[in-house]
Amino acid sequence: MDYLDLDLSVTTEDMALRQTAHKFAAEVMRPVAKKLDGMSAEEAIAKDSPLWDFLKAAFKQGYHCFYLPAEVGGTGLSPLQSHIVTEELGWGSFGLTVLLSVISMPFALIAARAMLTGDMTLAETFVRPFCECKDGSMRGCWAITEVEHGSDLIACEEQIFCKPDVRWNVKARQEGAEWVINGQKAAWVSGGTIANYALLFAEMDASKGIAGGGVFFCPLDIAGVTKGKPLEKMGQRDLNQGEIFFDNARIPADYLLFGADMLMFLHSATLSNANAVMGNIATGLARASFEEALNFAKVRIQGGKPIVEHNSVRQRLAEMFAKVETCRALSRTVRAYNTAPPNGIPFLEYSVASKITCTRLALEVADEAIQLFGGNGVCREYLPEKLFRDARASLIEDGNNEILAMAAGKTIAESYPRSG
Repeated sequence: MDYLDLDLSVTTEDMALRQTAHKFAAEVMRPVAKKLDGMSAEEAIAKDSPLWDFLKAAFKQGYHCFYLPAEVGGTGLSPLQSHIVTEELGWGSFGLTVLLSVISMPFALIAARAMLTGDMTLAETFVRPFCECKDGSMRGCWAITEVEHGSDLIACEEQIFCKPDVRWNVKARQEGAEWVINGQKAAWVSGGTIANYALLFAEMDASKGIAGGGVFFCPLDIAGVTKGKPLEKMGQRDLNQGEIFFDNARIPADYLLFGADMLMFLHSATLSNANAVMGNIATGLARASFEEALNFAKVRIQGGKPIVEHNSVRQRLAEMFAKVETCRALSRTVRAYNTAPPNGIPFLEYSVASKITCTRLALEVADEAIQLFGGNGVCREYLPEKLFRDARASLIEDGNNEILAMAAGKTIAESYPRSG
C-alpha cells in the first residue's frame, strides 16, 4: 500500500527508489521473514535456509551498501533516499532490515576512518569488494555487547564508564605488529553467528575502564575465533544473533580503526547513526501494522457491516495513522540532520528521541492492530502477531530505551538548546 508523502522535496527518483524497495519488501522479505520466524534459530542459518537466497537478492539490489559513500563504492544515497528505502525494508521485516544494517557496519567504520585520515588502504582492500559483492558472502556484525555488559557500554556520560574496576570482557593486547584478542561477546551480537567480519569493541587500556576500549576490524575466519549457537528468542526471529569467542586471535596492528582517545566521540557518532536507523525501521513496522489493521477492518464483518464502518474503529485507525505519521516526521528529520550535521558532530539526543519515540509508537500501533483483529490477532496465521513480537524487541535492542533516555537526558540538561 502506498502512502502520501508530505515532504514536497521528494522527487520522481525518490519515488522510484521507494517503489523498487517496496516491491522487494513485499515479494522477497515478507515471505522469507515468515518462513524464518517459524524455524528454529539453527534451521534459520542452515545451508538450505531461505536466509541465503534473501541475502543474495538484497546484495544484488545494493541494499547492503546504501549506507556507504560513493567514494568507496557505496550507492551514495542521500539521507532522504536512505530513509525512504529503509522504511520500506522495515515494512517488509524489522529483523532482516536490522541484519542488513549490521552487515555493513565494519565496512562503514573503515570508510569513516578513510574519510578522516585519507588512508584508503583498508577501504580499497575490504570496503570496495564488499560494495561490489553480489552473492551475500561478505557479512559483518557489530560486536559490542558482552556477557557482563549491555546498555552500560553506551552510557558514555556516566561515571561508571571510566571506572577501572569495570572492564570489557574482550581484551586486546598488542604484541609487535599484531593485536591479540581474548574474551567473549554476548549472544545478542546481531548477525554474530553468520558474520565473517566484525566491528569489534575491545579493551586496550584497563586503567580507563570501559573508556579504555578501542574499535577494531576483525575477520572472523581466523584461528582463535569460534561462535556459539544462534539465539532463540521471542521477537525478530528472522534476525540471527549469537555469541563470538576469542582465544588468542591475532589481527594486524593496522586493523585498529579507532583507539581509546576516540572512543567517546565514536560511541556518540555510532549510536547517533544506529538509533536514527532504528527509528527509521520502526516507522516501517508501525506503517505495516496500521495497514494490516486498515485492510482487515474493510473485510471483517461485525454487526452486519465491515468494522471499518463503525465509528469507534475509525477513531482507533485515525490514532494509529497519526502515530505512523509522527514516526516518519521525526525519524526522517533526525536521520537527515545526523547523517550530515552542519557542524560535523551528530546530536545523540535527537537520535535517541527518534529511537525511543518510534519504537514505542510502533509497539502501540502493533498492539492496536492485534486488538482490531480480535482473536485472529494472536494467531500466527496473521501478520500482526509477528509485528507485535518484533516491535517489542526493538525497545531493548541497540540500547535499552530507559538507559538511552538517561544518557540523552544528561546531554539535554547540559546543552539545551543546541545552536547547530
